[in-house]
Amino acid sequence: MKTIIQVLLTIAIIVLGYFCVESINKPVRFKKEYQQRSEKVIERLKDIRSAQVAFKAVNGRYTSSFDTLSTFIANDSLPMVKMEGSLTDSMIAAGMNELMALRKGIIRRDTSRISVMDSLFSQKPWMPDSIGIVPFTNNAKFEMGVGVIETASGVNVMVFEAKVHNNVYLNGLDRQEVININDKQRKMERYPGLKVGSLEEANNNAGNWE
Repeated sequence: MKTIIQVLLTIAIIVLGYFCVESINKPVRFKKEYQQRSEKVIERLKDIRSAQVAFKAVNGRYTSSFDTLSTFIANDSLPMVKMEGSLTDSMIAAGMNELMALRKGIIRRDTSRISVMDSLFSQKPWMPDSIGIVPFTNNAKFEMGVGVIETASGVNVMVFEAKVHNNVYLNGLDRQEVININDKQRKMERYPGLKVGSLEEANNNAGNWE
């Protein structure tokens, strides 16, 4: 009987020790995974921002369609200006500026075109049609919209926004931890997720992590 009690006590101590260690390791694992996922999602949002800025430079507007954006990345190009020649110190001292040098042929500007993919995403391992896919999900897509807002000075500004809720890209992680993050961000009056740009204010396409 004494032996059985000792065995049961040993098992109870082992189980209790496991739960104590797990209570410490569980939030540590969550934090690590949360940071890894956030970094990848932020990287993708930065790619969306770069593509949108380039799209606007070529087309004069943003797009709310990831299909349009991926086609632009895969097939379109950006102008690249190459300048040959330069102003010498004596030319500058004589009052010559770049425009005057261009007219005199001292400086030349040649415009060529380079593909969007090579210009912006040559080091990226993903295909253009995956730019709208949220990492760590089963092909879930970012929410994206475009609009025009009036600034305090009365100027109309084109804006775009791309975002993903915490519940989407943190799916599969500890549910209570995700709920806690959402609650904390809501109390701070922040979007409970990651986003770039804004449809409510002209924020120069900033990300809410910046």
